[in-house]
Amino acid sequence: MPKWFGRCPDCGEWGTISESAPAAVAARTGTTSVAPSSPAVRITDVASDSATATPIGIAEFDRVLGRGVVPGSVILLAGEPGVGKSTLLLETVKHWAAQGKTALYVTGEESAGQVRLRAERTDAVHDNIYLASETDLSTVLGHVEAVSPTLLIVDSVQTMVATGTDGVTGGVTQIRAVTTALVSLAKTSGIAIILVGHVTKDGNVAGPRSLEHLVDVVLSFEGDRHSSLRMIRGIKNRFGPSDEVGCFEQRSDGIHQVSDPSGIFVHQHESDVSGSAALVAMDGRRAMVGQIQALLNDTKMTSPRRAVSGLDSARVAMMLAVAEKHAGITASSKEVYASTVGGMKVSEPAADLAIFLALYSSFFDKPIPSTTVAIGEVGLVGEVRRVSSIARRVAEAKRLGFRHVIIPVGSDEEMPKGIAITRVNNLLEAKTAISAKEAPRRDYAEAPF
Repeated sequence: MPKWFGRCPDCGEWGTISESAPAAVAARTGTTSVAPSSPAVRITDVASDSATATPIGIAEFDRVLGRGVVPGSVILLAGEPGVGKSTLLLETVKHWAAQGKTALYVTGEESAGQVRLRAERTDAVHDNIYLASETDLSTVLGHVEAVSPTLLIVDSVQTMVATGTDGVTGGVTQIRAVTTALVSLAKTSGIAIILVGHVTKDGNVAGPRSLEHLVDVVLSFEGDRHSSLRMIRGIKNRFGPSDEVGCFEQRSDGIHQVSDPSGIFVHQHESDVSGSAALVAMDGRRAMVGQIQALLNDTKMTSPRRAVSGLDSARVAMMLAVAEKHAGITASSKEVYASTVGGMKVSEPAADLAIFLALYSSFFDKPIPSTTVAIGEVGLVGEVRRVSSIARRVAEAKRLGFRHVIIPVGSDEEMPKGIAITRVNNLLEAKTAISAKEAPRRDYAEAPF
């Protein structure tokens, strides 16, 4: 509501305020057109090779990216402290420089000397790699003009400061301004940029959610402190699948790719042992063979212990209830331990059948043949349900030398040849399939073993 002022509230002078009409508001029914700098073209006239991906040279990294790094793209690599993000990127620029391309590594968390020491340890020293220890965005852009790289690494985006923008370093405003400027640089110059991002205690990318919308690719670098296994998981990818997974192993001399991670998650025994069952889990688009072990021990405790590692504790508890109802397993007076081998994490329902068979094998002390793999979801009434990508799972089991696979009835995908397949409806048939007796509905692609 208008209010009369005789004295200016700013300078304190009297009679200096004059009345004026508000400026007219422009009509919002339309806007004035502006001639475009370049005309729109038909999509058929756009060269398909204008954004061809360039492989980095690390097969597992290229797998997650699609085919490699697309010129002018911005990639956000996020992960917990100490997981190996900087080491992986040093390996990346080493392979990039080995192709005769120039890479600029900008670090805001270390000095150039510290990066050089790590590069010597991981054998990532090359004449085509340039280092700069900077936190000012304007200075970074100056380094880009001087070096003219084809790949720019910024470690990390939370340490960069955009001069002229309000907010503290690492704050929402600063992160948005820095990312916007770097995205603009990538699109106008064609330089591929990889940004390192921090994560919160919940595992999410630190900063505004718009940060993930601004970039083209979002990758999560994951790993357990007690395991050397590291995984790059695609979260967003405008140039390829967003559900790919790349596997790496952290060693003293750097990070090395693991092209066949299934061997890490399976332990070979000299003879068949009870309480162990193999499965094939899907991590994104990747099939990986793993092993589930279960142990049921007698106890006099009123509340027997339940310990689960690498599995969903709720699904293990459900399998215990189903096993007691439909398989005669009484676990109320037993301690129950269930775990995966090699630090593998499995939460999908396709692991239900393997969990059940491991519990059944441990309770009755009946070893499951080490050449057998179980795949399937188990319902509360004891039925075995279909799961996705059965054919791909069976093919992976066959590739690793397994000779027998137990799958649900109704899986209509075309199965690989050369492996014995048993289709089961329920847990009773699954128990029969692992015994020495004849298994139901067994389809042999080769002679039974």
